Amino acid sequence: MSDSNLVMTNEETAYAKINLALHVRKRLPDGYHQIETIFAFLDQGDVISVEPGAGVTLEISGQFSEGLSRTDNLVLQAAQRLAELSGVTQGARLHLDKRLPVASGIGGGSADAAATLRLLNRYWGLDHSLAALADVAKPLGADVPACVHSETCRGTGIGQDLAIIAGDDLRNHAALLINPLVGVSTADIFAAWDGVDRGALGDGSPMEIARNGRNDLQKPAVALVPILTDMLQLLDESQPVMAQMSGSGATCFALFDTLDAAAAAERHCRKAMDNIWTMIGEFR
Repeated sequence: MSDSNLVMTNEETAYAKINLALHVRKRLPDGYHQIETIFAFLDQGDVISVEPGAGVTLEISGQFSEGLSRTDNLVLQAAQRLAELSGVTQGARLHLDKRLPVASGIGGGSADAAATLRLLNRYWGLDHSLAALADVAKPLGADVPACVHSETCRGTGIGQDLAIIAGDDLRNHAALLINPLVGVSTADIFAAWDGVDRGALGDGSPMEIARNGRNDLQKPAVALVPILTDMLQLLDESQPVMAQMSGSGATCFALFDTLDAAAAAERHCRKAMDNIWTMIGEFR
């Protein structure tokens, strides 16, 4: 096996998630919310790697590793759940290179857990389908099954009833993500939602749905993190195809026709604002 193949086998990207639209329909008795959303994924994110080891362990490094637990972590929960359900006794020394901000509305821990399932499925030679891994992922969090697929899909229910969108029209576009380095609690943002059902997600291509849709959590997030207003204004100044907040925030995104346009928008934002995190990517 070549070195490049070894790297591909022993690493997996936890792709950044974007909610192109997020319609919150109602609160559910179990504390979750019924939503309708379009999940989309960029080709960038955290990176999970694995080496032989005794038991299942986790090491964490990277820009956003500070404060993350190596023992109470969705990565370990995902690995342990997969091992238990699959009867695996082989160890795995996992490493998380944390490149995405924590509590930022772009997948984060959910994407890390999903990438761990894909990586260990391959590393342990389990040969589970992505659909089977998505079922394994359901107890780990509302977004984890979508992150397992990491393909453009429509999510309903609590976000776990998924319909993959084939031949979507996003692959000709690039995205700029911008985050104010302020973590927000998903629970706090949902709790601040006013409970008003503003209607269902529309039909059409992902881009059409996104441009005609909304994020019902953007208003409560702006109330809690006012700097989001400035960030969205900066993105609008770059004349994107569209700009909006992702998930429960505080990351905002803008879509562009080219990587060059996204890079120009990134320079504009960085010139205007200090203490921000940005990332450019293309859609998977």
